[in-house]
Amino acid sequence: MSDYFSDKKVFVAGHRGMVGSALVRALQKRHGVKILTRTRQELDLRNRSAVFHFFHESRPDIVIDAAAKVGGIKANFDYPVEFLIENLDIQNNLFLAAAETGVSQFLFLGSSCIYPKFAPQPIREDSLLTSSLEPTNEAYALAKICGVRLCSYYARQYGKNFFSAMPTNLYGPNDNYDLQTSHVLPALIRKAHHAKYSNSPSLVVWGTGTPRREFLHTDDLADACLFLLEKQVPAGEMFNVGCGQDVTIRELAELVCKILGFKGEIIFDPSKPDGTPRKLLDMSKLFSMGWKPKIPLEDGIRSAYAWFLENRKDLAESSPV
Repeated sequence: MSDYFSDKKVFVAGHRGMVGSALVRALQKRHGVKILTRTRQELDLRNRSAVFHFFHESRPDIVIDAAAKVGGIKANFDYPVEFLIENLDIQNNLFLAAAETGVSQFLFLGSSCIYPKFAPQPIREDSLLTSSLEPTNEAYALAKICGVRLCSYYARQYGKNFFSAMPTNLYGPNDNYDLQTSHVLPALIRKAHHAKYSNSPSLVVWGTGTPRREFLHTDDLADACLFLLEKQVPAGEMFNVGCGQDVTIRELAELVCKILGFKGEIIFDPSKPDGTPRKLLDMSKLFSMGWKPKIPLEDGIRSAYAWFLENRKDLAESSPV
């Protein structure tokens, strides 16, 4: 395994989240790396003076920004002000502090929701800003677009080695299983678990079931991030990170129910929003560099369910309603 990270100080912003914790797990396998982390109580990334103090004191060589206010369709739609302002505050503080203290590499993690709602499929990196966004998560997407653009602006104006990666829909350990704020896959796992153990005859799924989504395990994302850092990719570049395959929400619900052993009826509620019709990333750029994901969706869902049972007994043993 490469010793590129040996003797380097890597700050993982948002290390307790689903993505950040996967990055820490991946870095722990690298020889000689010093992983820098701070909890929200130790360092509020919205506080500019606190962030600057941390950077001047710790002097990280590499920064991976996995910190963000995140949520599903309902949370994004209900709280656009918080999603825009808090995410801008977090990422701007990190960019400014990294630039001032001479960080050698800064990897900004965005989201596939930055792309237009009706972008040609699969979505290429150059589709950014070619048409309008999906309204239900526009605020979050706008914040992430600003981060992507700041990477390219810092590279062009100041020669900073800042670049970005756009993950597809993610799942894995430390996922959010709160039905008010979660994404579709953890919500389906929790709903199917309770439907099975309460002997419910049916399971209700938001929307029509026809939208198509791509899913990537966070351990694969972490592997891709370290791959890009090791490759020392050109400053300002943006990379899609996905698996290159998608499924319908109906197929996903059926797969989750099969894995969990729920044999009841799956009912779709068309009164609830579907979101973007399809969101499949074009993976030509990263795949051509030699990276590929390793975790098949069915295997990943099995491991995610095992994590849920082991680590979220409070939710597994309570009603999801």
